[in-house]
Amino acid sequence: METVEVNSVSLKRPRSEDDVANADEIKRQKILEKSKAENDSGQSIENVTEQPEDTKSEIIPTEESEEQEEEELEDSDEDGDPESFADMMKHGLTESDVGITKFVSSHKGFSGILKERYSDFVVHEIGKDGRVSHLDDFSVPVDDEDPSEETFTVLSDEDKQRLEELQLFKNKETSVAIEVIEDTKEKRTIIHQAVKSLFPGLETKTEDRDGKKYIIAYHAAGKKALANPRKHSWPKSRGSYCHFVLYKENKDTMDAINVLSKFLRVKPNIFSYMGTKDKRAITVQEIAVLRITAQRLAHLNKCLMNFKLGNFSYKNHPLKLGELQGNHFTVVLRNITGTDEQIEQAMHSLREIGFINYYGMQRFGTTAVPTYQIGRAILQNNWNEVMDLILKPRPGAEKGYLVKCREEWAKTKDPAAALKKLPVKRCVEGQLLRGLLKYGMKNIISAFGIIPRNNRLMYIHSYQSYVWNNMVSKRIEEYGLKAVPGDLILKGATAVHIEEGDVDNYTIHDVVMPLPGFDVIYPKHKIGEAYKEMLVADNLDINNMRHKIRDYSLSGAYRKIIIRPQNVNWEVVAYDDPKIPLFTTDLDKLEGKPLPVLPTDGKFRALKMEFSLPPSTYATMAIREVLKMDTSIKNQTQLNTTWLR
Repeated sequence: METVEVNSVSLKRPRSEDDVANADEIKRQKILEKSKAENDSGQSIENVTEQPEDTKSEIIPTEESEEQEEEELEDSDEDGDPESFADMMKHGLTESDVGITKFVSSHKGFSGILKERYSDFVVHEIGKDGRVSHLDDFSVPVDDEDPSEETFTVLSDEDKQRLEELQLFKNKETSVAIEVIEDTKEKRTIIHQAVKSLFPGLETKTEDRDGKKYIIAYHAAGKKALANPRKHSWPKSRGSYCHFVLYKENKDTMDAINVLSKFLRVKPNIFSYMGTKDKRAITVQEIAVLRITAQRLAHLNKCLMNFKLGNFSYKNHPLKLGELQGNHFTVVLRNITGTDEQIEQAMHSLREIGFINYYGMQRFGTTAVPTYQIGRAILQNNWNEVMDLILKPRPGAEKGYLVKCREEWAKTKDPAAALKKLPVKRCVEGQLLRGLLKYGMKNIISAFGIIPRNNRLMYIHSYQSYVWNNMVSKRIEEYGLKAVPGDLILKGATAVHIEEGDVDNYTIHDVVMPLPGFDVIYPKHKIGEAYKEMLVADNLDINNMRHKIRDYSLSGAYRKIIIRPQNVNWEVVAYDDPKIPLFTTDLDKLEGKPLPVLPTDGKFRALKMEFSLPPSTYATMAIREVLKMDTSIKNQTQLNTTWLR
């Protein structure tokens, strides 16, 4: 994930240890009482784990009613009480826990508020051709094959409900009859078009019944038709994929696609994209969908909140994960305390030197059990430990039903009993418990396999990231910001060591370091040995990273240790009202909204910054370098964090 999923942070004067301890106990008690009172509504603290960047989540098939209920439970208390949430997050990780300890710049750090508003963090995807995605055109490509606009209004809400139930096999009916009130051939044609275009998988025919005309909708090709839009109804001259720009606010990519698929009544797997984007931001990215017309997609703009679709075109290919050049970020840091000189030094350093390419905090989860610990247990083939780490009780921020599920598991070790405490079955804990119920406690490997593959791999990728962060900190501590003999650089896709005689031909920006695996080489200096020592301490053999389960065999990869952002620009602005936007978005421009007039001498100052990053780099690590601030939630709460929504 290229952006970061955190709530806003404001750094203030630290409290005393006694204040922190007393407040911690009082608020913990309040949260426990609140959780107990609200266990039926699912209103408690949210547990957040991240997926690896640019990976596509698998959809767990569930009944739609159960899915809707789970979504309501998950969303019911998404933000929770800010003060309590921040207080509970003290059980999480700090940057030093995951190896993030060094800076490259020499300026003095300063404080500011990151994501006070989600609109303070805007991400524009950069395609493989270098073009930055923008939403700037709502027009629909002209196509004689498209149905008329009346297609979208000719069916009543009751008709649509009955047709949807038929399409999704939700009732015992084998067909739905729609009476043609104003019987003309044109009217019947429009109804035929409406059913076929709005409800893929259904066929239609006209019947006379008691002197009245009816359009009969029925299944022609069984359940497979729902997942495969009608091929024969798509013009041969038109590209099979409709590409469009998705502008979204405060939704992550997979959530957005699930919403679009529900409104379009299709399966989510007909959508493709180049990268996932965060929730707490405004993001603009390209999406492709198989055999859905631009007309149907544009119609969604009338009924969806926090989404806009535009810049439609038809092409013959889908999008592929990772096919992007990166992302362009526009970030506002509000209420900054730095002097103009500090800010200039920080931003010049970011532009000229860059920042350490650490894996950000969201890579490791936000609860007291880091994802890298589970990854390490998988690599050690210690499946009891994997099960225990995922299911055992843990301090910190979690929803009430998860707390009760863990308590039941600790008490009984009975997956059925623990599962009963869990209304949301799609979470990792629910999936593992279902697996244990199906395969038994003696077959944890198969039980764990029920969890979607991307989520399982997230754990071992997290461990690789943990090792990499620690090793790059050691590398910078040992050798500083210059290339040295024994470092690794890439020639094409091949890593080679820098020899003594060639060292002057390279800079720190050329140096890469490996994520551990069976298909990488290691530096030929102290850091190479440090890799081995770290893995030995974790009961792993660096020379044998193949796992008996192929999915968990790590081939490894190389990652640049310093990233220099491109297109870096910045501006300090004054403002009085923390709720007003400080720049215009694509949607603002399309709607003709002017930028608010800002005072020349306001109460507060904000740093507006823009920069472009390659894929799989973390914008928060760039911001960390500017502010010289620990980005972990735990550290922010200890600094008397104010959580602003």
